[in-house]
Amino acid sequence: MKNEALQRKKINTARLSIFSNSFLILIKLIVGILSGSVSIISEAIHSAMDLMAAVIAFFSVKVSALPPDKKHPYGHGKFENVSGVIEALLIFIAAGWIVYEAIEKVLSPHMPDFLGLGVLIMAVSGGINLFVSRRLYKVAKETDSVALEADALHLKTDVYTSFGVAFGLVLIAAIFLFCPSGYLWGFNIALIDPIVAILVAILIVRESFILLKKAYIPLLDTPLPEEEINIIETTITQHLTDEMGYHMLRTRKAGNMRYVDLHLEVPGHLSVIDSHNLCDQIEEEIKSKLNHIEVYIHIEPLA
Repeated sequence: MKNEALQRKKINTARLSIFSNSFLILIKLIVGILSGSVSIISEAIHSAMDLMAAVIAFFSVKVSALPPDKKHPYGHGKFENVSGVIEALLIFIAAGWIVYEAIEKVLSPHMPDFLGLGVLIMAVSGGINLFVSRRLYKVAKETDSVALEADALHLKTDVYTSFGVAFGLVLIAAIFLFCPSGYLWGFNIALIDPIVAILVAILIVRESFILLKKAYIPLLDTPLPEEEINIIETTITQHLTDEMGYHMLRTRKAGNMRYVDLHLEVPGHLSVIDSHNLCDQIEEEIKSKLNHIEVYIHIEPLA
């Protein structure tokens, strides 16, 4: 029941991201068309990329919850990792797009139009995405969902760009009041906008690289983090006597699911029932210490 409740929470949160991005695309397009501002229309396109990421996250979360089948005997958890990789790549593309547009503005600087309207729409967009991204991060942490974490980072980048653009526009407007010529000590204040955009893009690239690494590594079936392996090994040894042992401990992760298998060495005179009960005790204690984990133990009798 707990897992079902967490899964519903994941799906509902992913759905919230779809609704919020759809709303932002709509209002940015309306304001962009009414004001004739190309920069706001380009932000609507940016939100469209966020919507694409939200849809990917939504479907990956739903698919990852499906039970194992003949084609996927270990479940569908890695769909979340694939989703995380795709979303990280989309963030790289968005950052590249921001840098490209910023460089164009550096080469041909001009004062942005409709400063007040631009600040308003960017502030609204940043505020909405800040709320939704925090919600996504919270649920991603509770459910250990890579897909939701990736979607949260996507919206977090939009928060950076929205507030960054708004800050740049406010700074330009403030300086322009005292320097109607558009120059401050020989510096073209129109360059503030693209400079802020490039700084934001650098921050986005750094965070998206961290996400890409986190989402991609489990696809290679690498072991669990060292601290988690230490918990598993400590739990195993606490249940063993001096004449027992274990080997071939292997761990991996798929989506939010952890998988552990090992060979447990027990005395040859130990009955099947006692061996089975020992395995159950080890498995249950590991599950009590680490969430979303499956433990498989192979018994080997010692001579």
